[in-house]
Amino acid sequence: MIAVDWGTSSFRAYRLAPDGAIVDKRSAQLGILAVPEGKFAEALESQVSDWLDAGAAPVLMSGMIGSRQGWKEAPYAKCPAGAKDIAACLVDVRWGLSRSAWIVPGLSCRDTQGVPDVMRGEETQILGAIDEVTERSAWVCLPGTHSKWARVEGERITHFATYMTGEAFAVLKAHSILGRMMSDADVDPVAFQSGVLRARESGGLLHHLFGVRTRGLVGDLSNDDSAAYLSGLLIGHELAAVPRLSGTVYLLGALPLARLYSEALKSYGVDTEVLDADAAVRGLFKLAQMLPRN
Repeated sequence: MIAVDWGTSSFRAYRLAPDGAIVDKRSAQLGILAVPEGKFAEALESQVSDWLDAGAAPVLMSGMIGSRQGWKEAPYAKCPAGAKDIAACLVDVRWGLSRSAWIVPGLSCRDTQGVPDVMRGEETQILGAIDEVTERSAWVCLPGTHSKWARVEGERITHFATYMTGEAFAVLKAHSILGRMMSDADVDPVAFQSGVLRARESGGLLHHLFGVRTRGLVGDLSNDDSAAYLSGLLIGHELAAVPRLSGTVYLLGALPLARLYSEALKSYGVDTEVLDADAAVRGLFKLAQMLPRN
């Protein structure tokens, strides 16, 4: 089969053996925003036409390729959902004389106030890593531009919440007065942890943010440390918003960011375990096993 992780900015394709082992893989800066309007079939062919010609099938795609801006909008499956629920909502696309593929739908839920939340791609990663979650009920955190916190019960995702932590950091650093006193130095662990601990104090995020500037003005923070402090502050406020934060938190994402979250969670006395960041491939393989057989 061919497993495709197709996001906003990147394209990753994997050719899998019948047992799910990766035989070959390719990547390109060919996210959905880089594809000319309506040319998704051509974009896919440009990357894996030789695999398709050799008869690799089925083709499953996850991520923003199923969004409104993607190839074909795949309506979200609703939480709670496991692999079978998500597989039942797969959407097919066809092109040429005999080409076809399936798009994973993503997930939706509503918080306790009824406000909707959505994910695309992360649900496939969770499905691929869920066998590594040893607790019956646990949080799986996917840190990033829009961090996801998914509650896993058994082998089902019962609900989740999104936090715009990474995007807020990037915007504040690049487009606010806070960034004028920041350099691009490596993350200092002491400054980072100081920000995490500040988030646990009174005053609220908006007041704490201005403190990033004033601490720089009076010399409490150097330009090299200000970005690390801001990162810790934002991640700390994210953690403070997560209910029932206890037990082991399973981190699923790029290792440098997962390590930062692991350090931040130590201040809550919470253990962490880092899962395989390439779990999307296993998730796509798991869904492919649930397709109807001809």
